[in-house]
Amino acid sequence: MARIEMTVNGRAVVKDADDRTLLVNFLREDVGLTGTHIGCDTSQCGACVVHVDGRAVKSCTMLAVQASGSSVTTIEGLAKGGELHPVQAAFKEHHGLQCGFCTPGMIMAAVDMIAKHKGKLDEATVRAELEGNICRCTGYHNIVKAVLDANAKMHGLKVAAE
Repeated sequence: MARIEMTVNGRAVVKDADDRTLLVNFLREDVGLTGTHIGCDTSQCGACVVHVDGRAVKSCTMLAVQASGSSVTTIEGLAKGGELHPVQAAFKEHHGLQCGFCTPGMIMAAVDMIAKHKGKLDEATVRAELEGNICRCTGYHNIVKAVLDANAKMHGLKVAAE
């Protein structure tokens, strides 16, 4: 057993877990945050994306013990004071979700992408960056629109017409 100490969505978490516990399982089972989904168990789908120390990570590829000492943000930690994060709001506005299973990972990947590119995003870049996230409902068109809209709003850019 390992002692896992981390900050999750701004809250200190200290728990014992098996050394082999994946971060995704730790977040879901030990911390009780089920918004991070387990989709493929092979790191192919991206449904489990969270931020570890501000960087997007597929939490099914990281042991909880590796994240010990880190700050972790899950989909539950994005909204502040009951107000959706701009990326969450854009997904809602542009119908960037269908069944919703991939949505948490897509949103977490999009938040990271927008921060990384500092406002300089275009459709081709968004599509390339989302290659590690699978939407089985084929909702990519609206997902891309949502990411581009959130990027524009977050960086004070002109929002493209529909």
